[in-house]
Amino acid sequence: MNLDFAFLNWGVVSSFIVKGLIFSIELTMLATLGGIVLGTLLALMRLSGKKLLVWPAAFYVNTLRSIPLVMVILWFFLLIPMLVGKPMGAEMSAFITFTVFEAAYFSEIMRAGIQSVPRGQVSAGYAVGMTYAQTMQLVVLPQAFRNMLPVLMAQTIILFQDTSLVYAIGAYDLLKGFEVAGKNFNRPVETYLVAAVVYFVICFSLSMLVRRLQKKIAIIR
Repeated sequence: MNLDFAFLNWGVVSSFIVKGLIFSIELTMLATLGGIVLGTLLALMRLSGKKLLVWPAAFYVNTLRSIPLVMVILWFFLLIPMLVGKPMGAEMSAFITFTVFEAAYFSEIMRAGIQSVPRGQVSAGYAVGMTYAQTMQLVVLPQAFRNMLPVLMAQTIILFQDTSLVYAIGAYDLLKGFEVAGKNFNRPVETYLVAAVVYFVICFSLSMLVRRLQKKIAIIR
């Protein structure tokens, strides 16, 4: 196999790639924020001790964590339009799917983070007259977020890598941008190799950031 990277005119190639990169970043950020919010609610439901809250949350988390992401993407893209009676674009479907799916994983991270806060902190909150909601909001959750920040960021890196799966529904992400560039220059092998390098550089850089953050948090503790 002869590889030829001389075709790479970055002024032209970048026009295909930047659009996909922007979408991948937007999808990662919005799914992370939405997943953390929904995941925190699910974690609080599972820790509430009330069966009416624990069982639905546990079912949600265990079900989604047992299903491949690409299947969930296809379900939302194909089934929801049938239920609501109108088509849903690939981008919107991706945003909803990733938020719903990642919430199951962020839920377990947040649950572990909440449980890592000493019970004495909760008792102290009750002792000064705080309600359960106030204790969680003002005492427990801030500490849980700090404890779990490296893990949350690591999951976000995985989420960014998983955004490449939206190819299954035709959304224009970073990988799609490289694919289009490869087809236009008739060099698919080279563009996929460059795509692998770009993904590696982005994810490796973020991983180094997570390691530095982890060390700082360890010092604070």
